[in-house]
Amino acid sequence: MAIGSFSDDEEVSKKKKLTPKQALVKMMKYCAYQERSQHEVRQKLYEHGLYSIEVEEIISELIVEGFVNEERFAIAFAGGKFRVKAWGRIKIKHALQQHKISEYCVKKAMKIIDEDDYLESLKMTLLSRWNKLKGKTDFERKNLTARFAQTKGYESELIWQLLREDKDFSS
Repeated sequence: MAIGSFSDDEEVSKKKKLTPKQALVKMMKYCAYQERSQHEVRQKLYEHGLYSIEVEEIISELIVEGFVNEERFAIAFAGGKFRVKAWGRIKIKHALQQHKISEYCVKKAMKIIDEDDYLESLKMTLLSRWNKLKGKTDFERKNLTARFAQTKGYESELIWQLLREDKDFSS
């Protein structure tokens, strides 16, 4: 190990350890700022050196007080990623699963995405990419455009349906 570098364990121990009461107040502020998942809060509490039993008690208190709500988080997260970053359903669902959100809350969050808005967002994503790929054959443009939309989390069937049927995607 190089001089002046710390392992992960040493770095955590350098952080000020909080009492459960201090941690609760800190997490209330953390959760009041924006919606948080239980997973995010749990990680933050462990970073502050709390033990498992203390972490679970604090999370329970945050849930009872309304600071943490998985369904509310999932809906806010899905809506934000769709509207702001133009993510597709696949990417949003995967991100929610990484936050350890229940399948029930994931389904509820997916329902807030309007189908017409979703198709419009996909079309705008495709058109934006399509227009950046000048000088290539239609075949190359369609493949590169489709691949880009897939990385944004859109479903292959929808992508190809739009690319085949829409007159905007041909020279």
